[in-house]
Amino acid sequence: MADISAKDVMALRNKTGLSMMECKKALVETGGDQEAAEDFLRKKMKGKMETRSDRVAGEGRVAVSVNDAGATIVEIRAETDFTAKNDQFIAATDKVAQAALAAGEGPVEPTDDMKATIDEIRISTGENASIARIRKVAKADGDVFGAYVHHDGKTGVLLHANGDVGDDVLKQVCMHVTAAVPRPLGVTPDEIPADLVEKERKFRVEQAVESGKPQEIAEKMVEGGMRKFYSEIALLEQDFVMDPSKKIKDLIGDASIKAFYRWQVGEEA
Repeated sequence: MADISAKDVMALRNKTGLSMMECKKALVETGGDQEAAEDFLRKKMKGKMETRSDRVAGEGRVAVSVNDAGATIVEIRAETDFTAKNDQFIAATDKVAQAALAAGEGPVEPTDDMKATIDEIRISTGENASIARIRKVAKADGDVFGAYVHHDGKTGVLLHANGDVGDDVLKQVCMHVTAAVPRPLGVTPDEIPADLVEKERKFRVEQAVESGKPQEIAEKMVEGGMRKFYSEIALLEQDFVMDPSKKIKDLIGDASIKAFYRWQVGEEA
């Protein structure tokens, strides 16, 4: 039998977060091999981890990663805010975001390596942790990306733009998307969901009719109201939260915004 020292046991415990007894048993079983012992524990804990996956994971973190080929945004969930804020969880979220850069464009299915990264969180914390969603955005000629994750890690924004626009401006727009109220629902008025537009127009028409104004005036009232509606929820038309004298379209100049993704922990995907 291999000579298992307390130092060896403690090293495995620090990696896995499991009890000293569990770690010693694993090292004995694997002849003192740290990597093999860690793998042994992951397999042994698999059944317990599956039962944890039934528990609600209402906390978590968003991460954004960018490289020369594109960008990713991910949401990883945990059961408690305590776990979501620990260094291991933060590192795991970043690791999944970076790994997803190798994926194809669009929603990304977690790979075995990504799942193993989250399994390590489950083992070490005793909590359910899960990959809620991942998206990869591919980079075309002239494309640039902005990224911002709020200080609490619960909200992140990935901005996909094209043209000559600085990193500082891209980050400012991302921060705006995070903080803006109402929340932007599209880049331009044309991207606002049709059902919302129809609902708002119907409301404005009813208001105009009730006012008793002549048809021509009523129509102008409706169009004026719709312009205000678009300025409130179309990103390019919104007043910049850090300087309301400017609109977002003023900030980006001749560049264009192709898309943005604002993800918040726990929201419906």
